[in-house]
Amino acid sequence: MPVLNRIADFAPEMTAWRRHLHQHPELGFDCHQTAAFVAERLREFGVDEIHEGIGQTGIVAIINGQAPGPTIGLRADMDALPMDEATGAEWASTVPGRMHACGHDGHTTMLLGAARYLAETRNFAGRVALIFQPAEEDGGGGDAMVQDGIMDRFDIARVFALHNNPGQPEGSFQTTPGPIMAAVDRFDIHIKGRGGHGALPHLTADPVVAAVAVVQAIQTITSRNHHALEDLVVSVTQIHTGSADNVVPDNAWICGTVRTFAPHVRDMVRRRMTQICDGAGMAHEVEIVLDYQQGYPATVNDADQTEFAAETAREIAGEARVDAEAGREMGAEDFSYMLNARPGCYLFLGQGEGPGVHNAAYDFNDAVAPVGASFFARLVERGQPLHPEDA
Repeated sequence: MPVLNRIADFAPEMTAWRRHLHQHPELGFDCHQTAAFVAERLREFGVDEIHEGIGQTGIVAIINGQAPGPTIGLRADMDALPMDEATGAEWASTVPGRMHACGHDGHTTMLLGAARYLAETRNFAGRVALIFQPAEEDGGGGDAMVQDGIMDRFDIARVFALHNNPGQPEGSFQTTPGPIMAAVDRFDIHIKGRGGHGALPHLTADPVVAAVAVVQAIQTITSRNHHALEDLVVSVTQIHTGSADNVVPDNAWICGTVRTFAPHVRDMVRRRMTQICDGAGMAHEVEIVLDYQQGYPATVNDADQTEFAAETAREIAGEARVDAEAGREMGAEDFSYMLNARPGCYLFLGQGEGPGVHNAAYDFNDAVAPVGASFFARLVERGQPLHPEDA
């Protein structure tokens, strides 16, 4: 089965919705206009319930089927990124310094398309909970919505999400059972030394030398403290210090990211980073303070729900265009909080060749929106089918 016929009928409207959202990007939890647009469309579709202001600006909408049954959750993220757009598209961002560079405008559109179809047909038992989430990129909107009680409040039994995947064939699907995306942590290292004249370094406590030593030592965590067969990335991404060639500065700052899957690996990195900072502070006679912030947990797919999602994807895309053992990657996703609360599956939807996500030249491929909407719709119809006596 390819794209559902009814969804194909209103595909041009989906393109219009997506391009409107693309022109009006919002960041983090500040998704007020986006949420209002979503709620307006949902009212037009005739969904049964619209619950707004969940997780600050999130929405949960309910569509009832034709018979009693469980509730399946479908999630889309709504927020954009703080960067300038370079697509040159007619529908480019109208807000300087903001753009939908990760395709969340497309994710929202796909879920809206599924909502319209499901509200019209209701060819399923139980209920659908449509979850429109803010602050995936920064802030943990998924956690905020879980903390607001959506799983229990709406009795969600299982939950699914899609993310577009540039570089993979258009309309193909990729997923994997178990861990699919990593946990993400951030570290900030503040070094306080004693500045002075660059010609008199013996009178200073040089934070630059200390910073270099810390960065070099951090690189040994992966190579010397970690089992080579367990995934780990430790990346220093920023070093800021100094103002002139003849001045030893007072302070330095280091920042970076840690990506892991196993909790014991995560704990080891934090422990070793603390030891490195304490030791370097003593060795270089400077004060070093480590601020280690745990972020999103690993995104872990339930094996049974992944098998079900892959079967549904094969129905839409064909056997050869679904990779259900695609492996895991070191990116992070706050859908992890929802998967920690309920079994489910996170999948990637190929959108063809072109710039990758978080690139100023990236744009969501509107041709795959009906594919994603059809996938969401068939998840519901296959997962909660009507029996003959219910129809």
